[in-house]
Amino acid sequence: MTSVVVLDYGTGNVHSAVKALELAGADVTLTHDRKLALEADGLVVPGVGAFSAVMAALTSVRGDEIIDRRIAGSRPVLGICVGMQVMFEHGVERGIDTAGLGEWPGTVTELPAPVLPHMGWNTVKTDPDSVLFRGLEEERFYFVHSYAAQSWTLDVQPPFPQPRLTWAEHGGPFLAAIENGPLSATQFHPEKSGDAGIRLLKNWLATLRD
Repeated sequence: MTSVVVLDYGTGNVHSAVKALELAGADVTLTHDRKLALEADGLVVPGVGAFSAVMAALTSVRGDEIIDRRIAGSRPVLGICVGMQVMFEHGVERGIDTAGLGEWPGTVTELPAPVLPHMGWNTVKTDPDSVLFRGLEEERFYFVHSYAAQSWTLDVQPPFPQPRLTWAEHGGPFLAAIENGPLSATQFHPEKSGDAGIRLLKNWLATLRD
């Protein structure tokens, strides 16, 4: 059975994420133990709340080092919600600019929508080469957020594969999911997205066995 660590750093919808991954077929451990997090087949980084609070909590358990080391070693990582946002260089919330993990260039900013947060089910425009959304192109997913990455500036040159970008709309386009080498992330919550979310997690788990 595929081993997955859900990074436990005091924030995020961790128990729902654990349950969803178990339903998808993973052997799941909730921990911030460095050795277990580095050795697992996959690492899931959940996140709920303010960008700055999530970054502070992550660094307090050296989660930033764990994530960076896994990605440098081509070991799969999946970020969820604010766990996706912190993969970018910066997050700006209520005028506060907080440094992120810097795995991707760009800044997470407030959505230009008249109603926030963006809460509920929404469709996505999947990348035609997406692995995460294989068989899920027409499904809806559950979002709860007011901030997002609204542009993509990473320039990837051959022989490296192009990132697969999936978009959604709320006041304007934003990145709903990214698949970039060992690092994948979703702005929505797979663990709150019913059967479609479980199937997406199954698709991710299948990549860990490739």
